[in-house]
Amino acid sequence: MLSLSADKEQQLANTLTVYDLLKDVKFRASDYLVVAAYQIAANTTTDQYQRTVERAKMFYDSMKAKHRFLTGHDDYIFSAMLGLSDIDVDSGIDRMEQLYTTLKPEFMSGNSVQALTQVLVLGKEAPEAADRVLALRDAFRAHGIRLDKEYTLSSLGVLSLLPSNNKDMVTEVSETFELLRTKKGFGNWSIVKQELLLLSAALVAFKYVEDVQNGIVTSMLSTSITNIVIAQQAALAGAAAAASAAAVASSSN
Repeated sequence: MLSLSADKEQQLANTLTVYDLLKDVKFRASDYLVVAAYQIAANTTTDQYQRTVERAKMFYDSMKAKHRFLTGHDDYIFSAMLGLSDIDVDSGIDRMEQLYTTLKPEFMSGNSVQALTQVLVLGKEAPEAADRVLALRDAFRAHGIRLDKEYTLSSLGVLSLLPSNNKDMVTEVSETFELLRTKKGFGNWSIVKQELLLLSAALVAFKYVEDVQNGIVTSMLSTSITNIVIAQQAALAGAAAAASAAAVASSSN
């Protein structure tokens, strides 16, 4: 994201400034915090950094109070985006909780449902938001596509906010997926189905971004993709550490 900035050095300096402000209010250092700092630096003015950081912390602490074991580093980026919005903290958290209560029985991962509710609140969704998500889920399932799993559930929320009917949305994502599968580097050995579905959903959603106010969809898609990349990196690091420990233990024996 930084590489696309017109003034990379200044944007990096601003991001580092916001990163320090985030740590000052007790956010913990992590890859997610780096991206959260970038989102704030890139989407508001310097005189609003402190206010936005404080709002992000209020959203995060409120989520933590509701869902202690679900709320962690992977919520930092959405907290920053909520901080950037004009959404009232108390009413936003209440709405997220209402959506969570409605949607949690429908999906396996509580953590992913929390991310989904963040997307819907950020999108200033209509009262029937939950019904729209479930109808779109069923439309994808009928076509043999599962966008309701851990890494893709928030993207299902993004798609539900777009100005398109379910049939067209499913067709476009399916056709994009099948096209990408034929391209070099996107075969079954290179990228798993859920990752490719995430990219397919993102490409389709970007077609509609101009019709959605404030470019919020672009930021949400970036956040969803960033989350899966960071999660993959953490998994790889964990696997490497485990393999190294096993090798040491074996040589010791």
